[in-house]
Amino acid sequence: MANTIDSSLLLSNYQNQSRKTGSDILGKDDFLKILMIQLQNQDPMNPMQDKDFIAQMATFSSLEQVTNMNNTMEKLLAFQEQSQLMSFNQFLGKNVTWHKLAEASDSEQASAIEEGTGRVVSIQYKNNSAIFILEDGTKLEPANISQVNE
Repeated sequence: MANTIDSSLLLSNYQNQSRKTGSDILGKDDFLKILMIQLQNQDPMNPMQDKDFIAQMATFSSLEQVTNMNNTMEKLLAFQEQSQLMSFNQFLGKNVTWHKLAEASDSEQASAIEEGTGRVVSIQYKNNSAIFILEDGTKLEPANISQVNE
């Protein structure tokens, strides 16, 4: 009779199991749970002072307001990025004057400024930023455009 090892006892099976734990960030629900446990387990002979309770409630209120403000700021930023990207469409078909720093070779110490003109034929959106592509293939960022010509 051959000896066999039960595969469920192998070390690799134990290493692949991952433990699920909560997140590392405490939120307002966690803060309330801690406060409730603290109130339930306080010393009856020396209860929490009113000023301590008020200070903790003020901290909770501040945490909630900061969380709400953060959510609002994220929404505002996303809206502003979308609005800005859509406004770049007005450059399509326009002749622009542009300037940008030329890539300096190793022998040159100072960077030269390239300048030129061209017609915007397309706009490419990458990583929430716009890249203008001219007829000659030049790629520009919005900051490189110094003048819009009719």
